[in-house]
Parts: sequence; C-alpha cells; structure tokens
Amino acid sequence: MIMPNLPAFLAWGLITSLFIAVGWLPNGILGGFGNADEMSWQGAATQLALADDGTTFRQYIGLVGPMVTYLLPILIANAGGRMVYKERGGVVASIVAVGMITGSTVPMFLGAMIVGPASAWVMKKVDGLWAGKIKPGFEMLVDMFSAGILGAAMAVGAFFGFAPIITQVSDWLGTIVSWMADNHLMPLMALVVEPAKVLFLNNAIGNGVLVPLGAQEVVETGQSLLFLVESNPGPGLGILMAYTFFGVGAARSSAPGAAIVQFVGGIHEVYFPFVLMKPTLIIAAILGGATGIATNVVFGSGLRGPAAPGSILAVFAATPRGSFVGVILSVVLAFAVTFLVAAVILRASRKRDLESGGGDLAAAIAQTEANKGKSSSALGAMSAAAGGATAADAAPTGPVRSIVFACDAGMGSSAMGASILRDKLKKAGRPDITVVNKAVANLEDDVDLVITQRELTDRARRHAPSARHVSVDNFLSSPVYDDVVREASQERSTT
Repeated sequence: MIMPNLPAFLAWGLITSLFIAVGWLPNGILGGFGNADEMSWQGAATQLALADDGTTFRQYIGLVGPMVTYLLPILIANAGGRMVYKERGGVVASIVAVGMITGSTVPMFLGAMIVGPASAWVMKKVDGLWAGKIKPGFEMLVDMFSAGILGAAMAVGAFFGFAPIITQVSDWLGTIVSWMADNHLMPLMALVVEPAKVLFLNNAIGNGVLVPLGAQEVVETGQSLLFLVESNPGPGLGILMAYTFFGVGAARSSAPGAAIVQFVGGIHEVYFPFVLMKPTLIIAAILGGATGIATNVVFGSGLRGPAAPGSILAVFAATPRGSFVGVILSVVLAFAVTFLVAAVILRASRKRDLESGGGDLAAAIAQTEANKGKSSSALGAMSAAAGGATAADAAPTGPVRSIVFACDAGMGSSAMGASILRDKLKKAGRPDITVVNKAVANLEDDVDLVITQRELTDRARRHAPSARHVSVDNFLSSPVYDDVVREASQERSTT
C-alpha cells in the first residue's frame, strides 16, 4: 500500500520543506499560513469566523494540509482496496476513507491501511452474494448501486465509529511520545523500532504511527525527528560495512553491493538477512538507532516530511534549513556506533564462522522473505550472489517487440534490470524494442515477454496469459538477457 504511493509522500515533503512559514521559500498561498485579505489574493481560501466578535476573514488552505489530510490517506486506502478487489475495491475504499478522514482530527495513515483492504473485502463478499444471479441487462445497474450504497454506508460508519477510535489511539501515542520527550527517553524508541524493522513491522510503525505523529508536529513546529527514527540509513549501513570488513563467505562478498542499495537506494530490507544470520547484531542496530535519535534530540533537528524510501538522498531532500548539521551527524554517528559494535560481535565469532562457512545467507534471505510475506527483487539479487539462485527457466523464442520486468512494487531491482537489458538492446541495434518495469498487479495482456523472479511468475501469468514468461533469479545479471539480445539480432538479420 505504501510503496506505490511513495512519490506522493515525497511530493508532500518537498512542498512542506519549501513553502511553509519556516521553509526555504515561505509562501502563504501554497503553504497555507497567509491571510487572504491581507495578501489580496483570490485563490484557494476558506472563510473563517472568529468566535469572539463574529467577524470573518479568509485564510489560505494551501497545499500542505490537504495533501497530508486527504490525498495521502486516500491513495493508501485506494492501493489497499485495489490489492483486494482491483478497481472496484479501490473506488469503495476511497469512499470509505473520506468518511474516516473527515471524522478525525489527525492524519489517517494507519486508518487508511486498515479500512482500505477491509472495505474492499466487504464489497467483494457482497458482490459474491448475487454473482451469476442477475438478469442480463441489469448488471451495470446492480454494480453501480451496490457499490454506491455500500460505500456510503461504510463511509458513515467510518465517520462515526472507526475515526474516533483511531483518533483516540493517535492521541494516546502522541501522549506517550510527548512523555518520552519530556523525560529525555526518546532514544529508547530504538528498542522497539530496530527489531521491528527486521521482522517487517517497520511500515506499521513508521507509516502507521511515526509518520502521522510527525505530520502533526510539522504543522505545529515545522519539523519532526520522528520521520528519521525508522528511516535513518545509518544503522543498516553500519551492519553491512561491518560484514564487508569482518564477515566471511558469501555474506562478506554480498555486503558491499547491499550497502549501496540500502544507503543510496533506500531499500533497508537488504540488511535484514545479515541480522537474521547473527541475531546478536540487533544490539548494534539498537545502539546505533538510539544514537541517531539522541543526536537529533540534542541538536533539535528533524525532517519536514517522510524520508521515503529511506535513502540518504530522500533524507537530505526532506531536511529543513538549520537541521542539516544535526541530521547529518545523526546518520554518521548512528553508522559509527553500529559499525563498531557489529565489528566487535563479528570479530568475536570469526573463528567459529570460518569453521562453519560463515552461515547460510541464502537461508537467511529466504527467512526474510518469509517474514515479509512475499518475494523481493532486491533480496533476489542478493540470493543469486549468495548461491541461492540458478539459471533462468528457458531462453525465449519468437518475435519480441515489448518486454516488461515485473516485481511486487514495480521499482528497485526490476527497474535496474530493465535498464540493463534496454542498454544491451540499444548496443545491439534494437532500440525499437520497448523495455519497461511494472508492478505485477499492473501487468496487462498486451506485452510479448514478461521477465519476473521465479516466485512471481505464476502471478504474472494470470495477469498476462498471452505473453511469454521467463523466470530469473537475479534481475541484475541473467543469461536470459543475452538470449533476448541474440534473438533480437537474428530477427533483424532475417528481415
């Protein structure tokens, strides 16, 4: 639900960084803090009544508030609805999300992740009650009215029932965070966040709890350190670099590439298998995460929006004026502490690791994907390097005009694989062949060849049954690419 909507999160963070009152380019119209009458602007404004004397004035709505209040939760709910019941589920989920949003006083990210799939599931079950029983010619009428009536009913229910519950939960969480801040206990959040990341609870904690609370702080103070609690790339980089210098076997050879993907690409899950191989390394991650939080507390630094994905580039993009020193130090010190502690742990067990071959990285990757509940293109690339992958299913045959690399989210390693093959085809004189990357759920049956990881091939076939499907274990390097190029070259020579 979150990954397809990361561009919207980034857009909101950039707009917030630029246009709020303490931003880089303060703008009352776009930031939503100016008085419309004073600025003589007839744009988007709302009429507000002052309680004491009944006079009114117009104030800008701006972009920051509506995006975090309405756009982002609706996008999340829509994505969740589509996952359960495609377009119909997405529409109903969006309707219900608006009821939940307008019934609350806080950003409804967590609520959207719940009501989106849930409302789509209800719609799917209701449709199943009369599936195949509607007389010909009345299908559209029943479909439209059933979705409209059910969506309206669930929106009202979300307004009066679900929204107050989530609002109360958010208030409790906000109170806990405030208490921790008042008692200088914020670094203790790392005790929960760092282990939760390895168990793939980071989205629930980050996007469900920390991001909504951080968004409220941004509205009040212009920034929040909560955005950098879960997304700080320092601890993950520290663990991977410790493996680079002190690890053994496949883990050591895989760590440098994983470090680039994690720190620059923002895909933190690539370091989770390294922790699962040696669980004591979670101590290093916790200490590093706590150091990063403490640094931001000391310097009073934070971000203007979520760093999504958790790349150092996304962190810098969301950093406000006056916070660069604190934010940079929080990443550097988190890395340093994690690296030093992890190095001690790895050195202490090095002899045992050498005798055992350094542990089974491929098995740890498989366990990480099991924790995640689905395959991962980034982890798949590591699995190949660790010896957990084999060659592709088969070389494609027949004419190819369009190729799609498909993975769960439609980004990451699949985009890199598409770029690699696109470059190979261009050098072979076949730039006319279209090569793109998509999420498996967005595949359409209008493509010649679909390249996926082995775990996703069956799903891809259901979305594009007419296409030829090839499974690979590593998007970044596969003999299939050379087969495709060779076939394309032969086809050109025969025409």
